[in-house]
Amino acid sequence: MSIDSVTDRAEAETDVRTVELQIDGMTCAACVGRVERKLGKLDGVRASVNLATERATVEYPASTPVDTLVETVRKAGYGATELRPAADSDVSDSAVADDTALRRLRTRMAVALILFVPLADLSLAMSLVPSLRFPYWQWVVVALALPVVGWAAWPFHRTAVTNLRHGTTSMDTLVSLGVVSASAWSLGAMAFEGDRPVLTGWDAVLHPSGPLYLEVAAGVTTFVLAGRYFEARARRTAGRVMRSLATLGTDEVTVLAGGTERTVPVGRLRVGDRFLVRPGERIAADGVVDDGRAAVDTSAMTGEPVPVEVGTGDPVTGGTIASGGRLVVLAQQVGADTRLARMIAAVERAQTEKSATQRLVDRVSSVFVPVVLGLAVLTLLGWLLGGAGWAGALAPAIAVVIIACPCALGLATPTALMVATGRGAELGIFVKGYRALETTRAVDTVVLDKTGTLTTGRMTVVDVAVAGGGDRDALLARAAAVESGSEHAIAEAVRAHAVAAGLDVRPVADFVALPGLGARGVVDGDVVTVGRPPEDAGALAGHLRRWEEAGHTVVAVHVRADPADRDHGDLAGLLALADPVKDSAPDAVAELLAAGLHPVLLTGDRAAAAHAVASACGITEVVAGVLPDGKVAHVRALQEQGRTVAMVGDGVNDAAALATADLGVAVGSGTDVALEAADVVLVRDDLRVLPATVELARATMTTIRGNLWWAFGYNVAAIPVAMAGLLNPLLAGAAMAVSSFLVVTNSLRLRKAAGWADELLGGVPAEQPATVAGDVTPSPSPR
Repeated sequence: MSIDSVTDRAEAETDVRTVELQIDGMTCAACVGRVERKLGKLDGVRASVNLATERATVEYPASTPVDTLVETVRKAGYGATELRPAADSDVSDSAVADDTALRRLRTRMAVALILFVPLADLSLAMSLVPSLRFPYWQWVVVALALPVVGWAAWPFHRTAVTNLRHGTTSMDTLVSLGVVSASAWSLGAMAFEGDRPVLTGWDAVLHPSGPLYLEVAAGVTTFVLAGRYFEARARRTAGRVMRSLATLGTDEVTVLAGGTERTVPVGRLRVGDRFLVRPGERIAADGVVDDGRAAVDTSAMTGEPVPVEVGTGDPVTGGTIASGGRLVVLAQQVGADTRLARMIAAVERAQTEKSATQRLVDRVSSVFVPVVLGLAVLTLLGWLLGGAGWAGALAPAIAVVIIACPCALGLATPTALMVATGRGAELGIFVKGYRALETTRAVDTVVLDKTGTLTTGRMTVVDVAVAGGGDRDALLARAAAVESGSEHAIAEAVRAHAVAAGLDVRPVADFVALPGLGARGVVDGDVVTVGRPPEDAGALAGHLRRWEEAGHTVVAVHVRADPADRDHGDLAGLLALADPVKDSAPDAVAELLAAGLHPVLLTGDRAAAAHAVASACGITEVVAGVLPDGKVAHVRALQEQGRTVAMVGDGVNDAAALATADLGVAVGSGTDVALEAADVVLVRDDLRVLPATVELARATMTTIRGNLWWAFGYNVAAIPVAMAGLLNPLLAGAAMAVSSFLVVTNSLRLRKAAGWADELLGGVPAEQPATVAGDVTPSPSPR
């Protein structure tokens, strides 16, 4: 797929818009399926609803008002509001709302627990030791139970009634029906039957009778509330990374206009505005330094602890902090276009998308509740026909309803994927969708670009050879003087090397750029030419041959004393330049190999350069000298061989290959085109995050399989046991809550996935350009 085809497709879809809706009132996967079906009945509308985040991502035609989508959800029995791009205040309000809902849930759970403990103790004592009974002890039980089954369980009853009005069912229908049935039967038994014979010993525990169903109803309410509380805590924990990212923004910015400073809300900042950043302030938008110098703390964005020195012309990123200097920045990307905003949007999209596994779970759950209700009715009728009576028939029917609540089923996939997304963000891994995690686990071949991916992407002088025993520093100073008039990457590398060496770089006169050859200028009266090396390097031929074989880029420096002479002059020396391999690249490749993945180096550079990098990194398969279309063709060839391919790159020339691969991975320092084409973005400039991505994906899918195995296996095994009358409704409620708790706990273990990568967050120094000749490789071509 070419870049042009991607653009054409995007233009063809301009009439399709996307909106995120906050959905209130969902309690299980059946609710998810209902909302998706209701929205899907609208013409041209597609919806993906996530239970864990309580959000719906809806694609809809431009002709359909968002209010129509909201009203459709509300008619289905749920609350819905449109989510707009997050500002700091929005994030704060969201966090406050989450905390408020969590406190309310905790209060209901606490009240239920406080009343249930004495209720259970009293009922058990009255059942096991009838001699302990006192007058009206049943009414004490009622007094303890009613606040639990009424007020504490009210959210379940409210949702069940709402569902009933819309002719639907959900997990809350099961909970409410179980609680109401147990309570109603108990009160009816007390009113019309008086004290029934009570079993003693373990028979009383396994087969309660009469008013003892009240503690069953209270116990179910308590256990379900406890499960909901821990689920809510898990959701809040998983969402902290996104909220912490959003708080990296700033509310106000000081704009410079007409020589005056004016403080305005950051939302009013526009591209092309010049804004002031004082020491200690956060940079409000992505841009270029227009004036000033400062050290910028980028740790919040990249994890690198060492501040980056920036000056006029250097790019800066919104959300980072300027320290030790004052900057005037020219805004280039503002609002939703900033890198920080795109990262936040990527995490939000990842948390609202669903995997193929979760879509399957939603379909199963949408029919699960009606089936369970049918089984409960059959259980009740079966026991009645078997002569058990209403008391004996009601207990197993209630147990079936309670044990089948699909909490664990609905949470099995989204909680694991949410936690994995948050863990990835901590490591500097931003996953654009859940499909990427599923694909990452299946990857067996990793195709790596060279420049900017395995290497730093910055040319560096690695060696100098001087003819006739001349002065090395003088040669470098003259070369740097001429290159000060050029903007080429090689020129920048020569200048940077001379400055770092503390050399006195003299002014250049009569500078002339020589396209395809180099540059020429007059330095201290001598004409100095910097460019391609000659075919005959004389005494320096050995250096030239050795460096070219090593894959270095070689630049020749010629000097002549007579300005009128049209010749280049005498060969004064040679400079060897290279793009250093990243310090983390060899370790990253070794980790990929250890994980059973096959690395391939795919580059447009020369074969010698590619093999030099491959040798330094431990890669055996190299494809060099290919253009962007050639990269796409090679990725497709690997796919035709049955391989699942991940492409890792950073440049515009990698975008088509990133889009073609099964999984596109872009390094965070890459171009916008590469970042948009990729499925995963590695924010840290440390390739060891790549194998950590694979390990995290594998751990996530293993966790999901474990969760689903438990959720499905639990229901399949427990429902027949309940139908057979072998499961006390109280124990059923406890087991159902424990099932959800185990799924959430198992998912939270992903917070420790790829634990070896935590050292990347703990102060690994920023990478420095390599200076060893064997660890470098040339630019694609000399001038």
